[in-house]
Amino acid sequence: MAQVRVPALFEGDSLLKDISVTGCCIECTMQVEVHPDTKYAIVVEPEAVSQIKPFELVAEYRWDSSGSDACIIGFFIVEFPKSKQFQRYVDYLAYHSS
Repeated sequence: MAQVRVPALFEGDSLLKDISVTGCCIECTMQVEVHPDTKYAIVVEPEAVSQIKPFELVAEYRWDSSGSDACIIGFFIVEFPKSKQFQRYVDYLAYHSS
């Protein structure tokens, strides 16, 4: 899990539920209005124990699922970070899931 910020959609942090080389899924505790075919900057802040610095993804909205107390949003990643932080984080997650 990591904290994420999507300044164009909402203030504050939300949770990164899932991430891969093609997309990511975030969960927030508020309902948000997301526009199809719009690119959003997503700042990922990995947990401190990972020793991985925050990085930014650019992603497009693909789907959402809203409940009474949370909203889950799926994105397709269209631009990866210029640094190696994203790959380090994917490797970190793979190591901990095995």
